Amino acid sequence: MPILILALLAGLIFGPMLWVRWVMGRHAADRPDLPGTGGELARHLLDQAGLRHVAVEATDQGDHYDPAAPAVRLSKDHLDGRSVTAVAVAAHEVAHAVQHRDGARLFTLRMTLARIVTPLRLVAIVMMTVLPLGGAALGAGHLAIASMLAALAVFALSVALQLVTLPLEFDASFARALPALRAGRYLPDRDLGAARSVLKAAALTYVAGAMLSLLQLARVVR
Repeated sequence: MPILILALLAGLIFGPMLWVRWVMGRHAADRPDLPGTGGELARHLLDQAGLRHVAVEATDQGDHYDPAAPAVRLSKDHLDGRSVTAVAVAAHEVAHAVQHRDGARLFTLRMTLARIVTPLRLVAIVMMTVLPLGGAALGAGHLAIASMLAALAVFALSVALQLVTLPLEFDASFARALPALRAGRYLPDRDLGAARSVLKAAALTYVAGAMLSLLQLARVVR
């Protein structure tokens, strides 16, 4: 039974990641017939949205929109690539910039949670390890309970961050990026199904993150 549970957990965490890689790779072939690269499309869509101040940059940290810069950052393959995957991923990341522009409530909530959770994760790890051991050494074992409860709260916030991110990603993919690709005819009609698969994959990259956060929370509770 424990082996079955572990296999199920591994599937829930790593299954989406493997599927995302497969979908992205399947539609990553060079397409000279497309009107531009992912980077060129990102620049065009940003300009159309009145976001000329948002940069389009290369990154090796994974495709993302950085609201602090602000910048849409794409991997080299997606920035310079002329493929369905490159175009769809670029449109998805621009959609996050548009969410930011529009003051989308979930986007604002996610930014707030990220500012809180990111620096506190290290603090939570210290509280779960150093403080209980130090408290025991100093004869103040009651510190262990307080530190574990505080760490639990931080991990719960991490889960909340992931759960907020999921609907935000689906909104970026299907309420913004796909309609933009269809309306602008940046892809032939025959490629819209492939773009939909890529956009679904872009959104589901966070499913594994959500599952991992839930697993970490369960370990802290245990």
